[in-house]
Amino acid sequence: MDVNKKIAIVTGGNAGMGKATVAALADYDYTVIMLCRNKERGQAALEELMIGTKRDIQLMQCDLDSLESIRKFTDEFRQRYFRVDVLVNNAGVIYLDRRETVDGLEEQFGVNHIGHFLLTLRLLDLMKQGSRIVVVSSGAHKVGKINFNNYNLSKGYNVLKAYSQSKLANVLFTRELATRIKSRGITVNCCHPGAVATSMGVDRKTGFGKTITGLLKPIFLTPEEGAKTAIYLATSPEVSKITGKYFYRCKVAKTSKAAKSRLDAKRLFDLSENITGEVLKTSSC
Repeated sequence: MDVNKKIAIVTGGNAGMGKATVAALADYDYTVIMLCRNKERGQAALEELMIGTKRDIQLMQCDLDSLESIRKFTDEFRQRYFRVDVLVNNAGVIYLDRRETVDGLEEQFGVNHIGHFLLTLRLLDLMKQGSRIVVVSSGAHKVGKINFNNYNLSKGYNVLKAYSQSKLANVLFTRELATRIKSRGITVNCCHPGAVATSMGVDRKTGFGKTITGLLKPIFLTPEEGAKTAIYLATSPEVSKITGKYFYRCKVAKTSKAAKSRLDAKRLFDLSENITGEVLKTSSC
């Protein structure tokens, strides 16, 4: 392994924007860890990405639905690598019906926020000055509210409430983490990719949603177009010193009033530490 080569991790790297991000970072000469929950789909995507190239892409398995799986992955990663230069928290789920993770969390909150929270905290000590964390959020955060007394939405569930809560959590996490680790020289930014035609929202078991997604493709961005801002945040020297911001189309953009709440950001961070049992280490070493 080339010890001077930068290492990037992309969650949900086998499809959509994640796959486009993996390809782009590999073409920037990163060693890219393509993180997937399903080994077979990951292997198929890897083989496709390697056709006619010499990209350095490595497939590793991790299910953000499971806190145990995240811990297992980070332990395995440490045995193979000693640094993380870029972490792109890209994976996301959206479901019409209420579902739970293996740990009993409402799935969109559990995967889109809590899973990435745990993953990020367990990798932080492998990041040094100049490392970057990119969180893929959504414009849906603007209608979101963190239901602190009912974050699992066991009462009053609907898909918009759940998804927008998880995407608001992404923005609040970005801002709070950026504040807490600013002295380490690690940047944390989030972005809205735009309306992108991906398989997110398509039920893998029933195929529900495929027809609607197919009909909307002509007016949606391609995954490559949607990934541009995340790739920009991961690689551009223009943002090497910028942290704690929300981007759209490679520019700092406005967020909702709720996303600006420092009190809610702290409260969510504390809640996330309690849920995962993972506490941010304050040492900058």
